[in-house]
Amino acid sequence: MTTAPQTAAPQAAAPQTTDDIDHVTAIRVLEAESVHIIREVVAELERPVLLFSGGKDSIVLLRLAEKAFRPAPLPFPIMHVDTGHNFGEVIEFRDRRVAPTADNPDGIELIVASVQESIDSGRVAESTDPSGSRNRLQTRTLLDALEKGGFDAAFGGARRDEERARAKERIFSFRDEFGQWDPRAQRPEPWSLYNGRIRRGESVRVFPLSNWTETDIWRYIELENLELPSIYFAGEREVFERDGILLSVSEFSQPRDGEEVTTEWVRYRTVGDLTITGAVRSRATTIPEIIAEISEATVSERGETRADDRTSSAAMEDRKREGYF
Repeated sequence: MTTAPQTAAPQAAAPQTTDDIDHVTAIRVLEAESVHIIREVVAELERPVLLFSGGKDSIVLLRLAEKAFRPAPLPFPIMHVDTGHNFGEVIEFRDRRVAPTADNPDGIELIVASVQESIDSGRVAESTDPSGSRNRLQTRTLLDALEKGGFDAAFGGARRDEERARAKERIFSFRDEFGQWDPRAQRPEPWSLYNGRIRRGESVRVFPLSNWTETDIWRYIELENLELPSIYFAGEREVFERDGILLSVSEFSQPRDGEEVTTEWVRYRTVGDLTITGAVRSRATTIPEIIAEISEATVSERGETRADDRTSSAAMEDRKREGYF
C-alpha cells in the first residue's frame, strides 16, 4: 500500500488570469473578516481557546489566528479533543505543527482532551455504537476540558455550507452554563457587530470561517502554501464499504461478514474518528486537482463521508444542543 505525499506537489507557474485575481481578492476579503473576528474575541472575552483537529479547516483557522497577532505568539492555547480513534497521519501532523520552530521557538501550547481518560475516570461510558464510534463521547470530554481550563470562548472551524445545523448558527454562538446551545436564543449580528457579553458560567463558541466554503478553504491552502496531513491527497488504501461509505481498514475499523476489503485510490474530504469517516474515490494528488474535483461535487463533505450525520436529519443539531462543537 502506498501513501500520498505530505504536501501537494509543486505546481509550474502559470500566467495569472482575471479569474485567478478575482479568487485571490475574494479569499483576502474572507481572511480579513476572520482575522477581525478573532481579534474581537480576544478583546472581549477573558480566556479563549482554539479547537484544533488537524483537519483542513482547523489548519486554516490556526493560520488566521497566527496572522491576527504576528509577530507576537498566539495569546491562547489550542485544544484537540482526542477520541483515540484517529488517523495516524493526522496525529503526526498535529504534533509537528505545534512543535518549536525558528520563527516560534516556544512552539504552540497544545491541550489534549482525551476521550479515553473520560472513559477511564467514569465521566462517560464506553460507546455501545456497533461502529465503535466515540464521536458522541467527545461532548462530555470537551465540556469538562473547557471548564477545567476556565475557557469562556472556543474558536471552531465550522462552516455554514457543511451542514444544515451549522447554517443555523451565528458567528458568535452562545452556550448556557451547561454548555448547551439553543438555536432560538441567538443574538443578532448586524453590520458584523458582535456582542460578546456573557454571564458567569456561560461561554461562546466562535466560528470565524462561517462564511467560507470548502472551495474557499482549498484556495486559501493553495494561496498560503499550507501543509496538510497526507490523507487529504489521493493514494492507495485498503478499504471496505459499509452503508455506502468507504472505511479504511485499521485497528479500530474492521470489515464484518460480507464486507469485502479492496485496495483503491481514495482520499479524505474531512478528518474525524476513523470508525465513521469515509473516503472518496479519487485520483487527485494536487490542490488544483482537488479544487476541480470538489467544484463538481453535489454533496457536502460531511454529507458524503460522515456516518454520524446520517443517523437522522437532525443528528448534528441534536449533538450541538448537548454541547458538541
